[in-house]
Amino acid sequence: MQSFSSSAKIQPATSYPTEYWHKLNDGRIQCDVCPRACKLHNGQRGLCFVRGCENDKVVLYSYGRSSGFCIDPIEKKPLNHFLPGSSVLSFGTAGCNLACKFCQNWDMSKSRKMDTLADVAMPETLAQAAVDLGCKSIAYTYNDPVIFMEYAIDTAQACHEKDIKAVAVSAGYMCDKPREKFFAYMDAANIDLKGFSESFYKKICGGKLATALETLKYIHAETKVWLEVTTLLIPDENDSDEELNSMTQWFIENMGTEVPLHFSAFHPDWKMMDKPHTPAQTLYRARNIALANGLNYVYTGNIHDTKGSSTYCPKCTKRVVERDWYQLGEYELNNQGHCLHCNHQIPGVFNGHAGHWGSRRVPVRINASNIT
Repeated sequence: MQSFSSSAKIQPATSYPTEYWHKLNDGRIQCDVCPRACKLHNGQRGLCFVRGCENDKVVLYSYGRSSGFCIDPIEKKPLNHFLPGSSVLSFGTAGCNLACKFCQNWDMSKSRKMDTLADVAMPETLAQAAVDLGCKSIAYTYNDPVIFMEYAIDTAQACHEKDIKAVAVSAGYMCDKPREKFFAYMDAANIDLKGFSESFYKKICGGKLATALETLKYIHAETKVWLEVTTLLIPDENDSDEELNSMTQWFIENMGTEVPLHFSAFHPDWKMMDKPHTPAQTLYRARNIALANGLNYVYTGNIHDTKGSSTYCPKCTKRVVERDWYQLGEYELNNQGHCLHCNHQIPGVFNGHAGHWGSRRVPVRINASNIT
């Protein structure tokens, strides 16, 4: 493990004040962060578990607390057009505001135990850790940062003071006002688009497709956040040609051809142990449908597919970034992201040469007095 000493000894409060809530006529308090609109009596928690009602106010219980930290390749988020080859300090908390039956991180996102939040780190400590560990960015991942937005925003501000970027890995299940505030502090986001039907969102995720689509349109049209999108394909649930065709056509109509789209393979987990692994052929088919509809950057994930995980210039068709899992190979872009073959600008955030972090995943222990 990476290690260094830290002088930060500030302990987080057991509860942290929040902004988006209001009182109801019946005496309950409604949380206004996401469309669930949890209506709470004192002592009750919302479905997300980490927001609850205390003294007639909604508070956050996970501020400064995490379920774990790890240095990852940025491509693992996945972000293929954002500081390629660099390392990112990843962390999450507990809980989630969706109820996906296929959750791949259920041990954290479905946790209802504060013991899950064993690691302590305030925003300034995290920012300094990212600097000292050589990370270019910090990612809120494993569970959805929407539910700990105050902690995420404060951490992003602390990171920006040290030239560290903030990355959100989220389903984007938020109401308008908190969405505006949250993404004002993010530099990049990968939004998990669960599927492309309201019935799938309702039956499998306990949410609404319309909210996710509004978030995608908002980030693309109203912010400077670098955006990529991921859809986990589940056999016989969200992988039909018709649904994939409709989804990628929606992409073209609402976000153009330049937003990278990742199709990832499902593995049996949580409450969907009866489903088989996604066949590689399904991902190839999805990628081909998206490319045929006009998307320029379509990737496959969770399978070994160098062709499907590499980047190609849409102008000259040359491969410009080779990827083998999360390991970069041949890199044919200049420092600003232009194709070395035809000078076409590949969209994204490029800052000098690609990094050399590779596919390593390094767990990190952070607490109030040291990092190991």
